[in-house]
Amino acid sequence: MAVPESLSPAQARRVALAAQGFADPAPGGPPTRRHLRRVLDRIGLLQMDSVNVLQRAHYLPLYSRLGPYPTALLDTAAYRQPRDLVEYWGHEASLIPVELHPSLRWRMAGAHTDAWGGMRRIAVEQPALVARVLDEVRANGPLTAAEIEHDAPRETGNWGWNWSAVKRACEFLFWAGELTVATRNTSFARVYDVPERVLPPEVLAAPTPAAPDAYRRLVGIAARALGVAAEPELRDYFRLPVTAARVAVAELVEAGELVPVEVRGWRLPAYLHRDARLPRWIRASTLVSPFDPLIWERARTERLFGFSYRIEIYVPAPQRVYGYYVLPFLLDDRFVARVDLKADRRAGVLQVPAAWAEPGTDPARTAPALAAELHRLAGWLGLGAVAPPLRGDLAGPLGTALAGTLAVP
Repeated sequence: MAVPESLSPAQARRVALAAQGFADPAPGGPPTRRHLRRVLDRIGLLQMDSVNVLQRAHYLPLYSRLGPYPTALLDTAAYRQPRDLVEYWGHEASLIPVELHPSLRWRMAGAHTDAWGGMRRIAVEQPALVARVLDEVRANGPLTAAEIEHDAPRETGNWGWNWSAVKRACEFLFWAGELTVATRNTSFARVYDVPERVLPPEVLAAPTPAAPDAYRRLVGIAARALGVAAEPELRDYFRLPVTAARVAVAELVEAGELVPVEVRGWRLPAYLHRDARLPRWIRASTLVSPFDPLIWERARTERLFGFSYRIEIYVPAPQRVYGYYVLPFLLDDRFVARVDLKADRRAGVLQVPAAWAEPGTDPARTAPALAAELHRLAGWLGLGAVAPPLRGDLAGPLGTALAGTLAVP
């Protein structure tokens, strides 16, 4: 597109949604690995999270862009050879393209100073244990931490994780790049192995880029994935150091990859990726995960969509406003509703504890579109029914729409 000097908020929304893949055509048949790669080329990485009240977080961004797809596609890409993805710390715990691994070696090199406290302490206080764990995995891997040692002392971390000393050693080695993840077991625990048995030989042999070169590459990926963004969001995408990210942004502006642009109503300077598209419209109707890169940076989400969003998983139940696991509903280029969802796998029902309309939206249009999407989601999850919503200002219209909407096969 011709580079504008300024963008309206509506134009910025369409640029952002197109960059994230929401303007791409839907698959003409069953989604394939080619479609998966197209989405990954758009968004750059997938965030992982252990919460499984609805579906594991890394599966949902592909659903939002492709519709119902076989999750085995992603499992194969991540955990079978030749793999397209590997686990590492990207945004948070993430699946990243394997070819990006060398560009994150600066983070691996900083494990002794930048890893979380429990990991750093185990490396300082029990280096012999860390070395023994590495030797054990090298000799007998792939292994979970529990398979290495069953009765090691445990400590509760900041998030309530009850980690043994062996688990902390494994996680330190994972941060440092000396271990990687071969697969996940049925309990979603990491199964560790050494990189030479997991990563492609060409990735292992690739030279380590200088840190400034790696920062520029990562900021460039973030900029392409976001379309238009302010500097904090470009930095946040891969959780980069502040000064290094600012230098990388300036260098990409000088190189012409990023173009400064004014977005009306934004206080922060904005940057448009030179390959960004501005479609005339967006035709979307899909739920979006709380861990979707479209809404990672909540301030940007509010500037783009006028949508104030906070994940309430870690909020005490009496203080929650909307619910435990709330997904925004994207209709065309706006978030028009949000729904609290839970997969009751035993009963085969998608539970809807709450449904809320966004201010200024039309429930007469929103409710039928959301009902159709909930049936589609339930079908993808293997659930046979959608329960009526229990509370929220959209509960009545949505309940009526669900009753009149046929389930999608």
